Amino acid sequence: NGAICIQPCSPSFHGETSFVCEDRKWKMFADACASLDVQSLFQVRSNTNTCNNQMIHCKFSSSYKIKNLIQVISRIKHSDFSCIIPDILSSPAIPGNIADIVELLKKISLLLSENVNRGKMQSYSRIANHILNSSIVSNWAFVRDRNAGSILLDSVNAFAGKLLLRNGSESIQEHFISTKGYSIHKNTSGKSFDFSMEFNRTANITGHLVIPEEELLKLPKTSKAISIAFPTLGAIIETSRLDPGFVNGMVLSVSLPEELRRILLIFEKVNKLENIKAQCVGWHSTERRWDTRACTMKSDNTSSVVCICKHHRRTYKSFSILMSPTVLRNAVLDYITRIGLGLSIFSLALCLTIEAVVWQHVTKTEITYMRHFCLVNIATSLLIADVLFILAAIVHNTALNYQLCVAATFFLHFFYLALFFWMFTLGLLILYGLLLVFFKITRPVFIATAFSIGYGCPLVISILTVAITEPKNGYLRSRACWLNWYETKALLAFVVPALSIIVVNVVVVGVVVAKTGRSSVGEGCKSQDLSNMIRISKNVALLTPLLGLTWGFGLATIVDSRSLPFHITFALLNAFQGFFILLFGTLLDRKTREALRENCLSSKRKCSLAK
Repeated sequence: NGAICIQPCSPSFHGETSFVCEDRKWKMFADACASLDVQSLFQVRSNTNTCNNQMIHCKFSSSYKIKNLIQVISRIKHSDFSCIIPDILSSPAIPGNIADIVELLKKISLLLSENVNRGKMQSYSRIANHILNSSIVSNWAFVRDRNAGSILLDSVNAFAGKLLLRNGSESIQEHFISTKGYSIHKNTSGKSFDFSMEFNRTANITGHLVIPEEELLKLPKTSKAISIAFPTLGAIIETSRLDPGFVNGMVLSVSLPEELRRILLIFEKVNKLENIKAQCVGWHSTERRWDTRACTMKSDNTSSVVCICKHHRRTYKSFSILMSPTVLRNAVLDYITRIGLGLSIFSLALCLTIEAVVWQHVTKTEITYMRHFCLVNIATSLLIADVLFILAAIVHNTALNYQLCVAATFFLHFFYLALFFWMFTLGLLILYGLLLVFFKITRPVFIATAFSIGYGCPLVISILTVAITEPKNGYLRSRACWLNWYETKALLAFVVPALSIIVVNVVVVGVVVAKTGRSSVGEGCKSQDLSNMIRISKNVALLTPLLGLTWGFGLATIVDSRSLPFHITFALLNAFQGFFILLFGTLLDRKTREALRENCLSSKRKCSLAK
């Protein structure tokens, strides 16, 4: 599993196809086979096939790469490039050709964006339309560059933003891309861009973009507003990014003067699903992800969504709506999480307070010192992680900056890992107490080893995760301050260590059950059997929250992500873990209760908790 195989293309194509081994089968994940090259697009074949009759002689080796187009396009800087359209439209829209056309459009938007007249925009739209066709959306999944859809969006926005308007307006329509432009000034009574476009062969969808009148009053002079509609680009970006939260409407882009910041958008839903949460989003062009912070929802019904979005030239220029079919819209989960986290934080704070009060009384022997040392660090790690969980939700929901979300995710990742590694340390300590009876470990050696495992390992894993994934904008997931899964699999840096520790601690519990289940009287004694069962049940109940076995129920939510009972069980067990640690780790511990009672008696105060 995970092996890569690269195969050359057939003789009529250049490039290569990449396969990955999954479940003992080869699966294609990237296809760079292409039939387009510069010679077929730009080389002069006859006087009638030149770009504005400009003679362009190009010689390229068979190892030509599309990045060299910058040298060729600069030769036709002042000409129309419609001469290349027939060859492009006659080429198959296979993944390799799609990648080359995206790069071609990017270079054109960089080099030929001066004096973009109607002819240039029509040529550009026809080329883009060829790879936006609804019938070839699935081919985008095999384009090598997963950001190709985002690059295309940015290129079209940049080129269309330079469109010159004739007589104060312009409209250029293709099946899968439509561009409209209007002159605007502060006396205009609101401006609306209305689109109705083909989404597939059987259905059309509509989209409306409105510039409010109060925004137009901010204009100091006559300006222009350009809007571009893409009915299929949302599905293309979704396919490329392997993200289950799918775009459920057209993508609407807008180019406005710097003074205009607020726009209203109305999206018709492609799939008119009920009981599914809709989100208004803007495409963050620098982070290349859908961002809920760009928009707020004004209304949502079965057929359409109304969004109010903020426009910014450098970040938010494109907008749409997201629908996530796997989101469980159940208030029970929210209530369980909120109540559980509140009780957990209170319980952990109380647990640490009790440990501080009875510390000298319960740490007189080496083994009890080690046990309580682990318990305190488990409670501390979980307490900080719970607080960070709440802060991370606040950071995401209040539209604070990206760097703050990265910082929150890093520390959340670190302290949740620390929680598991301290539970792992406690599991090793239990094995040490049961199996290595005659082997003694000194307190300094234990502390050094425990800190290395409990905080050292999580620190290394957390730093490596952010260092490897963040430069590629793959550290965070698109709609939460937490580790990415669909693009970079950064979440594995938490899941793999956590599940491994759970497996080890299950073995620890098995050893404890085997050791404590041995009858000291003789087999066949029913009272002894009952006593053993009670003792085993008590040990399992005590160790389950302390060793993190409740997190094992997370596997059920992975197997069936839509099952509400699995999610409720998982939320109950883990949101209340702090309470379970207080109950089983502190309050039900005999020596801790005796120490509390002794402390209360010595200070001559009544202590209802000890009673």
